[in-house]
Amino acid sequence: MNTPVKALIDRLAAGHILDRGELITLLEQRNPEAADYLFEKARAVRHAVYGRDVYLRGLIEFTSYCKNDCYYCGIRRSNHKAQRYRLTREEILQCCAQGYDLGFRTFVLQGGEDPFFTDEKVVEIVRSIKQAHPDCAVTLSIGERSRESYRMFRKAGADRYLLRHETASADHYAKLHPPALTLEKRKGCLRDLKELGFQVGCGFMVGSPYQTNEHLVSDLLFLQELEPHMVGIGPFIPHSETPFAGESAGALELTLYLLGIIRLILPEVLLPATTALGTIHPTGREAGILAGANVVMPNLSPTAVRSKYLLYDNKICTGDEAAECRMCLGGRMNRIGYELAISRGDYPSLSKDCQS
Repeated sequence: MNTPVKALIDRLAAGHILDRGELITLLEQRNPEAADYLFEKARAVRHAVYGRDVYLRGLIEFTSYCKNDCYYCGIRRSNHKAQRYRLTREEILQCCAQGYDLGFRTFVLQGGEDPFFTDEKVVEIVRSIKQAHPDCAVTLSIGERSRESYRMFRKAGADRYLLRHETASADHYAKLHPPALTLEKRKGCLRDLKELGFQVGCGFMVGSPYQTNEHLVSDLLFLQELEPHMVGIGPFIPHSETPFAGESAGALELTLYLLGIIRLILPEVLLPATTALGTIHPTGREAGILAGANVVMPNLSPTAVRSKYLLYDNKICTGDEAAECRMCLGGRMNRIGYELAISRGDYPSLSKDCQS
């Protein structure tokens, strides 16, 4: 094995912080043997914190409308071929009720930045879910809003907020987004969310157009600085109706390697094995768990709308019923020695303050 890389992995596993140059070395000099060693260390840390539990998040994709025009996204405003829909409050509650019966104790409301869903509408939905399922966590993933909006959502009972930063390098951010969107604004939203008491998740695409190892290191350094409770990363997958339609997808190998590094940098982090991993490889989600991840996010959206919420091409599980997704993932986790937990799955250091 490459001795410098092994030494760097050992330092990370021992709780040391690596500088930019060391992180570059960790990425540029990686090889299969180093990756296996990294995953072994990442699993050890993950088992020490979480055991072999894998936390379920029930994903409800409630609107495919979006005011933004991000160059990589299939539901971008300029994609006139996208099929648009909005779920009603009653439909969202029905998804939650079905999910609860299947053992879900966290519901993730994800959608485009849709002006139809005003702060008041979001508050009403959050309150309704918390009233129906007071033992469950509600996660929002609805993009950039004002600090006051976030305050309202928190007061209504929202527990967590996912807002992927996509890249921590301003120059790279500008190549992935139109000028109206800035990295400074995105980071400001993440800081606001954390100060307001949310369990906060950020994350980035792996292998996105123009991305370099320097960009990835900036992402890792940003994670060290922000100390989020959740990190969602996944391979970039092109969508045929975007400016990046002809670009290559991100690599499974690099995504897994970064999952292992993130587990060592943030031992308690809630780290999903994403649907995108399962899309680029038949056992991608299992590989993600074995690299240090501890969360899976099956889809609870009505089957009638799943094929309409396509952020990228060839997304898996668009036709499965919620129960099928749950049973399939349970079997997949069991086969690699893990078990789906019926639990809110809060961040450990905060769990004493959370209802479990």
